[in-house]
Amino acid sequence: MTARHGSCHCGAIRLTLTATPTDAGDCNCSLCRRIGGLWHHCLLAAVLVEGECKGYVQGDCMLTTWHCPTCGCTTHWTPIDKSLTRMGVNLRMFDPALWSGLPRRLIDGASY
Repeated sequence: MTARHGSCHCGAIRLTLTATPTDAGDCNCSLCRRIGGLWHHCLLAAVLVEGECKGYVQGDCMLTTWHCPTCGCTTHWTPIDKSLTRMGVNLRMFDPALWSGLPRRLIDGASY
């Protein structure tokens, strides 16, 4: 299995996926539509995040959305509940060749 590598704009946060994404989640919630997130959902163990990230917790306090404190790119989110094992990685941090042809799944976060 080939690892996939991505980073924030300035390169301070580096992301490595252990598996190739098969689809991309496009969420319409108030945060995701503003940051332009395109999400690969996977197990926490399937992603290596390197670098100093700054977290933001919004509204329902279910997720921490992580971004680079230097360039501001939102790189990923993790659950606040430590018993949960799924996270989201922003595919826009990777070369478009990895995600441009993936089927898009609408996530209706605006209705929650």
